[in-house]
Amino acid sequence: MQDHTPQDQQQQQVQGGGDGAAASHQHHRSKLTVLPLVFLIYFEVAGGPYGSEQAIRASGPLFTLLGFLVFPFAWGVPQSLVTAELSATLPGNGGFVRWADRAFGPLAGSLLGTWKYLSCVINIAAYPALVADYLGRAAIPAVAHAGRARTGMVAGMTILLSLANYAGLGIIGWGTVALGLMSLVPFVLMTGMAAPKVRPRRWAAAQMEERRKDWRLFFNTLFWNLNYWDSASTMAGEVDRPERTFPRALAVAVVLIAAGYLLPLMAATGATDAPPEAWTNGYLADAAVLSSIGTFEAQLSSGAFQLLGMADLGLLPSIFGRRAARFGTPWVAIAASSAVTLAVSFLGFDDVVATANFLYSLGTLLEFAAFLCLRARMPDLKRPYRVPLPLPALVAMCAVPSAFLAYVCVVAGWRVFALAGALTALGVGLHGVMKLCRSKEWLSFDTAVVAAAEDYRD
Repeated sequence: MQDHTPQDQQQQQVQGGGDGAAASHQHHRSKLTVLPLVFLIYFEVAGGPYGSEQAIRASGPLFTLLGFLVFPFAWGVPQSLVTAELSATLPGNGGFVRWADRAFGPLAGSLLGTWKYLSCVINIAAYPALVADYLGRAAIPAVAHAGRARTGMVAGMTILLSLANYAGLGIIGWGTVALGLMSLVPFVLMTGMAAPKVRPRRWAAAQMEERRKDWRLFFNTLFWNLNYWDSASTMAGEVDRPERTFPRALAVAVVLIAAGYLLPLMAATGATDAPPEAWTNGYLADAAVLSSIGTFEAQLSSGAFQLLGMADLGLLPSIFGRRAARFGTPWVAIAASSAVTLAVSFLGFDDVVATANFLYSLGTLLEFAAFLCLRARMPDLKRPYRVPLPLPALVAMCAVPSAFLAYVCVVAGWRVFALAGALTALGVGLHGVMKLCRSKEWLSFDTAVVAAAEDYRD
């Protein structure tokens, strides 16, 4: 396998040109257009209503429906607007790492990168486990319980799906379009068939029962099903005309994701008398495997291109910027992300959700701060797409999702606090170690990349 990391092209990448690959293999890669980007975002954020069952179990159908009605817009729209503006303004690979790096310096970029990257790979680990839940309920009871069969399936799926990611974003992008359409068909049919049987009273009937609500599980599940709107920004260097493509793709994805959750859940909860206790992972078994594959591939691509972008900024050694000659994929970054995912793939599902949510919340709070800082300190920075609001309105726009992020952090629990604290210390320590290795030349950092990054920050 041959690699290409020419210094002049990496320098152009650092400066925000977004080209991100050597000319020698440019013909192997096609830029992402609107439709593939819509479905990459769809799978990074949602992938379908599976995984939402825990919210019904925690709070009942009525609150779940209200949550999936309000949250995609109260949370998804502000983050989508921030992502659209900054992806067009600083379009190189790495996405939100670039934003924090430009606003607050390399330590902030490295720390945000650590939080979001760990959140991403920990989150990815949930999907093989979810597939085991669904298959155990629908077809293979042996994998529904802890044991060798389940362990083997989780590990095997993680490795197999990681290998598929080497095919490149062109194939992954259009592959997610096909997977998305196929995974939506069963839910469309289910909604159509259930609609005549829907009785709205069922949504409230279960709510009236005397049972304790698990709000921590409810909000964690809701948040886990509707976050990662900014993940596609890590691949901005691979997107055709990001200033036009990102706003359009994000707008379509918001509507698609909201409808993709709300309509099937309205039909399923309104057409049956199943009690909330019956809603466990696997209750919505249709198309779960296809959706999990699409989500795994989209998020693994996001994590890998984040590492590549951090190498382009000189925050990681140049080895993470290496691309395969045939497909232009960052194969070292994919391998590293796959290894981390496999290492954490045997955590409990609820632990995965809580830890990923906490790290993602910390990163997103810093991301919003970077957005507002760049607007305040660099008002003349060229913005091909600009959120049409003044700074005070932008502060208010970011305040609503920030309040929810703060709530997610507060209710996380002491185990998540301890783990997140340790991982944050790891991120700060990693930045210090990388800085020392660069100065002592213990690891290989492309000197042109480092010099360009310093000019870029100035």
